[in-house]
Amino acid sequence: MLEIAKRILRTGIVSETLPEPAQLGPSTEALQGSLRALLGRALAIRHVDAGSCNGCELEIHALNNPYYNIEGAGIKFVASPRHADLLLVTGPVSRNMEQALERTYEATPEPKLVVAVGDCGAACGIFGESYASRGRVANVIPVDVSVPGCPPAPLAILRGILAAVATRTA
Repeated sequence: MLEIAKRILRTGIVSETLPEPAQLGPSTEALQGSLRALLGRALAIRHVDAGSCNGCELEIHALNNPYYNIEGAGIKFVASPRHADLLLVTGPVSRNMEQALERTYEATPEPKLVVAVGDCGAACGIFGESYASRGRVANVIPVDVSVPGCPPAPLAILRGILAAVATRTA
């Protein structure tokens, strides 16, 4: 135990440095104004885990923490696809989730957006296509924007969401 304590004191705190505020992108007020101008209201997102390892989910949950605070910027997560503007899909689509993902997509009202998050959702990742996996999300439903990374950073996910909104309204 004493050796571990000594090693901790020698090493110090090991963590990532926070990004500079300028790297985060637009301010909350600017983001709210842009979303209201584009959509006329807040952006509602339905997250679908189609078979991921939960790495991407941890980064998505980080978007709701006080540091990123996307809810304060007018982006919220909803429980029903019937209330959603955008589907945020993670993981390679397993055969067991294929029909559920298709139904969720059909239940989402038009105009609907789809963002595939992570290497698995965007391009099969390490899992590929097999008897148990349909592979990337685009093999099952149309995808507007793909966010690469394993897992992608919360800021990359936020940029992907905003890119999808911008492409649909442009």
